[in-house]
Amino acid sequence: MKETRINKYLSEAGYCSRRAADKLIEEGRVTINGEVPLMGTKIVEGDVVKVDGKSVVKKDEKAVYLVLNKPRGIVCTTDTRVEKDNIIDFLNYPKRIFPIGRLDKASEGLILLTNDGDIVNKILRARNNHEKEYIVQVNKPIDNDFIKNMSQGVPILDTVTRPCKVEQLSRVRFKIILTQGLNRQIRRMCEYLGYHVQQLKRVRIMNIHLDLPNGKYREMTKEEFRELNNLLADSSKTIDD
Repeated sequence: MKETRINKYLSEAGYCSRRAADKLIEEGRVTINGEVPLMGTKIVEGDVVKVDGKSVVKKDEKAVYLVLNKPRGIVCTTDTRVEKDNIIDFLNYPKRIFPIGRLDKASEGLILLTNDGDIVNKILRARNNHEKEYIVQVNKPIDNDFIKNMSQGVPILDTVTRPCKVEQLSRVRFKIILTQGLNRQIRRMCEYLGYHVQQLKRVRIMNIHLDLPNGKYREMTKEEFRELNNLLADSSKTIDD
């Protein structure tokens, strides 16, 4: 095996996403040959990689791509030690999988899970402009100014959100399509404009649409996977080699 960065190794092994691997390394939970590595450390064939004392070995197993309608109250983390209501225990899937991105504990709707670290890295890179669609209910009637301001961009987290598509659905409900994923972005945007989110549901990620009852999951279809790969064709497979 050529030299491989430890976060890339954990991602390709199907253990977690590269971003999650970086967090594990920062927390000192990863060892290489019994030693805690620095961020960016590379491994070679024969090195023994462990997370929380358990060996992580690359396996030539079938890739898994799941579509889940996440209920409110479930946390999108793979750390089963910390969160009681975590998504891994909730699904109880027979293979190790991890979520692609996040949905807040108070939010519900579409989330994808996989053991394919490469596709995770492609989708998570915000600059690839991949669309995510949400239906949102707020605590008071919305007006044209609200729709206009949300569409043009709102100052949150020391930046201004990208222009996005917003459509009013009823007095207190609207649809929004984002191409970025700032922390609690929609909730923060609404709060800036004086509104409070009462319900937030993600109904689409790129070409994958929510079509499941609350709490249920299914495998991604071949057609969905084929189109998803086509949409990701211009994305870099990895951030670095």
